[in-house]
Amino acid sequence: MKRHWMGSAAVLALTLAAGPAFADMDAAKKFLDTEVKDLSTLSRADQEKEMQWYIDAAKPFQGMDIKVVSETLTTHEYESKVLAPAFTAITGIKVTHDLIGEGDVIEKLQTQMQSGQNIYDAYVNDSDLIGTHWRYQQVRPLTDWMEGEGKDVTSPTLDVADFIGTSFTTAPDKKLYQLPDQQFANLYWFRYDWFNDAKNKADFKAKYGYDLGVPVNWSAYEDIAAFFTGREIDGKKVYGHMDYGKKDPSLGWRFTDAWLSMAGNGDKGLPNGLPVDEWGIRVNDKSQPVGSCVDRGGDTNGPAAVYSIQKYLDWLKAYAPPAAQGMNFSESGPVPAQGEVAQQIFWYTAFTADAVKKGLPVVNEDGTPKWRMAPSPHGSYWKEGMKLGYQDVGSWTLMKSTPADRAKAAWLYAQFVTSKTVDVKKSHVGLTFVRESTIRDKSFTERAKDLGGLVEFYRSPARKQWSPTGTNVPDYPKLAQLWWQAIGDAAAGNKTPQEAMDSLCEEQEKVMARIERSKVQGDKGPMLNKKHDMDYWVAEAKKNGTLAPQPKLDNEKEKPVTIGYDELVKSWADANASANGGATMTPASAPAQ
Repeated sequence: MKRHWMGSAAVLALTLAAGPAFADMDAAKKFLDTEVKDLSTLSRADQEKEMQWYIDAAKPFQGMDIKVVSETLTTHEYESKVLAPAFTAITGIKVTHDLIGEGDVIEKLQTQMQSGQNIYDAYVNDSDLIGTHWRYQQVRPLTDWMEGEGKDVTSPTLDVADFIGTSFTTAPDKKLYQLPDQQFANLYWFRYDWFNDAKNKADFKAKYGYDLGVPVNWSAYEDIAAFFTGREIDGKKVYGHMDYGKKDPSLGWRFTDAWLSMAGNGDKGLPNGLPVDEWGIRVNDKSQPVGSCVDRGGDTNGPAAVYSIQKYLDWLKAYAPPAAQGMNFSESGPVPAQGEVAQQIFWYTAFTADAVKKGLPVVNEDGTPKWRMAPSPHGSYWKEGMKLGYQDVGSWTLMKSTPADRAKAAWLYAQFVTSKTVDVKKSHVGLTFVRESTIRDKSFTERAKDLGGLVEFYRSPARKQWSPTGTNVPDYPKLAQLWWQAIGDAAAGNKTPQEAMDSLCEEQEKVMARIERSKVQGDKGPMLNKKHDMDYWVAEAKKNGTLAPQPKLDNEKEKPVTIGYDELVKSWADANASANGGATMTPASAPAQ
């Protein structure tokens, strides 16, 4: 049966907002009838039981006004405009869900941390701050909260084990600090129709000696970029690559979102490399950051990192539309959907909804996409066992400075918008999966053909190799802002890639040294290593069975490898079938065609 994904959200919001200002099962039933319908992993009877629990748990807080905040994404717009009014009508707790820029969310969070004043009762902020939250100890550890102070407002149907991103929001003390609300990955995007065109395939094979397919490594990506750039397709000159290069804060995300790990920077380990992560920051056995530069055992300015910056610059100039060099993230995002780009190595699945709209040059008449998404290719320093890309995981966070009763009311709302009753419908609207049960829901089996590989990827064991910034980063807000300035200098030609990364690692260490001197993070804070030459650290890595920093390769152009997309998807299905979802199949082990 064809399902209606969007529903009558605006009508529902108005209806519920106009309803009674006290807990009301009638409002819950109206919400289930008009909005949720059959898009839930729970039966109607179980949906009503879950809603009754919220009504009962909310009784002590009826009439309270609470404020929560998140960045402006489709998923959060749905929560703010539809789910917040529904929650208010059902529970009697009035929720104002503010939508502001990502940088503004962090600024408000920092202000609350520094002042102790309660600005918001709950935040949806990226799990990239997990190292910050664990070290400063200004947020409520949810593991303790759910077993103690917040036990009476923790839903028996929350099912934390069903959330796919909890390893990203768990600190070295093994406690959960944040509850995932939405997540999306940074993958490879390509024109499936162009890659399967007989002439393109024959011409590519004749020129490069291997089959045109999904690139497993950067060498193949580079060949494909060169092949398509300048080629005429459907009367248009096309490009083999898309990116952006404007010196702007968004340039930082382009690199902190795991670009260095894709090249092979850091150590093996999931969700993040240990002892050196994808930012090139090393920690000791107590999880204390001890260095970023190679001479302290870090890898931010090591050969793999420098190689990653050089490839970014080379491809941007040689294979992307000329205008890309002056674009920021938001300006470059819509370009692939305009139909003149063959592939993009760094593409967020959050763009999926906007890239499957009927009428676009990249969408067929029947509404199915002409493109697909696939695992990101890796650079020549990458080794099996490393992470391969980034996932953004916006997560509910409760500050210790928030009064307990307000935190309890906000926690009820956080659980409501991630509950099994509403999560399937919310995921159809925003396409940002957080629950395993939602990913496996039959409604997404039906819709998978329209989403370009999103469902297949999230059902695959490969997704485990995509993760957010980890716990090695001691103060994400302070360190993240350094990246765009350093990379911007390289993009503008003011510094070489080596000079830019030397500067970046030195600036990161200055921040860590200040934190170390202040002792504000106690025994969890940085404790910088003494300096040694690179040979010393390479020998230490070999002695300890780790990788970073890796010495420079004699040849950074490895043998190119591709895999057919359909073969790749089949391998995921086989891996899941053989191990009930627990197997791991990585693109690196895929055979060349």
